[in-house]
Amino acid sequence: MQCRYRRLFSAVLLTLPPMAALADEVITTPDVRVVSAKFQPMPSLINVDLERVRLAFLRANTSDTASMLADPPGISLYRAGGVSSLPAIHGMADDRIRIKVDGMDLISACANHMNPPLSYIDPANVESVKVFAGITPVSLGGDSIGGTIQVNSAAPEFAEDGKTLVRARAATFYRSNNDARGVNLSATVAGDTLSVRYTGSTVEANNYRAGDHFKAAGLAATYGRGWLDGDEVGSSAYKAQNNALAFALKRDNHLVELKLGVQHIPYQGFPNQRMDMTDNDSRQINLRYTGEYDWGSLQASAYHEQTRHSMQFGDDKLYWYGKAHNVAGMPMETEGRNTGLTLKGDVILSERDTLRVGAEYQRYRLDDWWDPVANSMMMGPSQFQNMNNGQRDRYDVFGEWEARWNPQWISQLGLRSSTVKMDAENVQGYNTMMYNAAAAAFNAKRHARTDDNIDLTALARYTPDAGKTFEAGYAMKTRSPNLYERYIWSNSNSMVMNMNNWYGDGNGYVGNLNLDPEVAHTFSITGNWHDAAQQNWSLQITPYYTHVEDYIDAVACTSVYATCPTRTDGFVNLSLANQRARIYGADVTTKVALGGAGGYGSFGLRGALSYTRGKNTTTDDELYNMMPLNLKLGLEHHLGSWSNTLQARLVDAKTHVQTVRKELQTAGYGLLNFYSSYEWKKVRLDVGVENILDKHYGDPLGGAYIGQGATMSSGATAPQYGTAVPGMGRSFNTSLTLTF
Repeated sequence: MQCRYRRLFSAVLLTLPPMAALADEVITTPDVRVVSAKFQPMPSLINVDLERVRLAFLRANTSDTASMLADPPGISLYRAGGVSSLPAIHGMADDRIRIKVDGMDLISACANHMNPPLSYIDPANVESVKVFAGITPVSLGGDSIGGTIQVNSAAPEFAEDGKTLVRARAATFYRSNNDARGVNLSATVAGDTLSVRYTGSTVEANNYRAGDHFKAAGLAATYGRGWLDGDEVGSSAYKAQNNALAFALKRDNHLVELKLGVQHIPYQGFPNQRMDMTDNDSRQINLRYTGEYDWGSLQASAYHEQTRHSMQFGDDKLYWYGKAHNVAGMPMETEGRNTGLTLKGDVILSERDTLRVGAEYQRYRLDDWWDPVANSMMMGPSQFQNMNNGQRDRYDVFGEWEARWNPQWISQLGLRSSTVKMDAENVQGYNTMMYNAAAAAFNAKRHARTDDNIDLTALARYTPDAGKTFEAGYAMKTRSPNLYERYIWSNSNSMVMNMNNWYGDGNGYVGNLNLDPEVAHTFSITGNWHDAAQQNWSLQITPYYTHVEDYIDAVACTSVYATCPTRTDGFVNLSLANQRARIYGADVTTKVALGGAGGYGSFGLRGALSYTRGKNTTTDDELYNMMPLNLKLGLEHHLGSWSNTLQARLVDAKTHVQTVRKELQTAGYGLLNFYSSYEWKKVRLDVGVENILDKHYGDPLGGAYIGQGATMSSGATAPQYGTAVPGMGRSFNTSLTLTF
């Protein structure tokens, strides 16, 4: 521990001499805007701005892009790997949310969803974020019921006529708790019509530590595995590398962009999964066009993304199995191929009316196979086909009419039609003795499915005067099942079922060919009160209610299959079925400018309160992974180029848990964080202390701790049911950014 602190203080001291020589000119960092709102492109009521100061300290304190969304109300995180958290909007996460990265609809190519869309962009490369919660315009999201997240990297920059622009940024950071360290670079060279930009980042971290011991110290696993202290969270280390090259060509009102991206993650541990990521390689090509015309604007894009993904046991999980300990691991391989086309036009019909029309196409292919393992009767002699040429093609068209009736009233109506075609080829198990019955039953059924889905939104806003605004809306949103939900076929044994788990609850799952699309009906109203200039104070309250027909939830295997293997380790084997659910809650945000204090700068206070409750109305069970009541308060201080934030996070006990999954309860807790930054002409320094009091707590959405031991066994050395993944203990963070 002392060694880590010495590294931190040394890094800070080394930055002081060059900073002293720089003039007091503030650098410019792009804004990030989080919009949990309704209308686009008109300004949104539910609008939380992450100013450049806030964005900069987020970059300094996380390598997980999803974590940048932790502050706005109504958004929570399913914690997973170090760069792979899953954002949840009003209790709905993962494939229930439409996530676009630079306009691409990315899909997780993994049976454990270890490579979600936001893991493909490093926080250092994020320029803007928009989150549309609940009632999302049809022009911004289909095939989702929870909302839409749009993340974009930096827009292209161009020089003045006849000149050349050269700009660069380099940053390095260190976070003490898990020895997280890394660098990121960006460089732009541009003329008045052509711009070229390179971005690169690398990060590496060890296991993180909780605020206190939450388990016994000892060997992570037998047969050559390492030692873990009682407060060390096994399987939480990671390393990630991202590189991208962007070209842009501008002429008059037309812009063409070509982005090429490469990602390599050599390892990423998962404390709530029985396997770890041992390799993830992604290649992306993204071509976009934007044009402005007399009649409006036109946008077109085409992209292709290919992912090659591997899972095995990391350093903290048992690798050698079998009586003679000669069975080497359990390799899992995945390849995903994702191609998309989008065409969208904004047509100005009149000063009052705007029409948005568009079409989208997405073609997705997925192969998931497990090679045979030498010396294993259970995992051989043939290859296990978990998903054989899974196919998911989506065809969408939409139209949206926005009308500004007068300065007080604005309305928006939208309709989207979506056709989702899915299929998968026949499968086989490791051998016929153990897997033939399940494979034969799956192969005998018709696999092709076609869903014809409809989305509908109706929204209205009323602004009676400069001090208040009200809006209300209704949305019907539809989502078809993902490939894993429909086509995971084997209920032969717990080992295979454990390998298919994208929930982080430690249970085993088998899919259901007969799943229907989810249809969500959401009602929401918002009231916003503020001073006329919207500078001194504001109060915003948003209650919402969602009823979901055919909600896809976990059920006992007997509801879908005749039997699944019984278990003795405290966990359960489950399947999926359509049921009914309701989700309701409220978000409250407030901001107050406290004024200045002489020569000590200005002060302000921010607050965000969120409450979400979910219920399965078919079974009267709770819904899984609902964030408890939580409050975030921040006292902010600004003095010239110096900014400080003292932040408190208060979370209620999680007592409403889902019985069928044996979801774990967690106690309530409070965290205290402090962040400080100072900017010079060429340099920005960020320092921070997170979890100042080194509080130990169970993460309400972190899932079950299965990060060490014989994770595919049920004996004494296997993970034991009943431990929640703990949150991170105290960490001293620092980041240094140089601009040229």
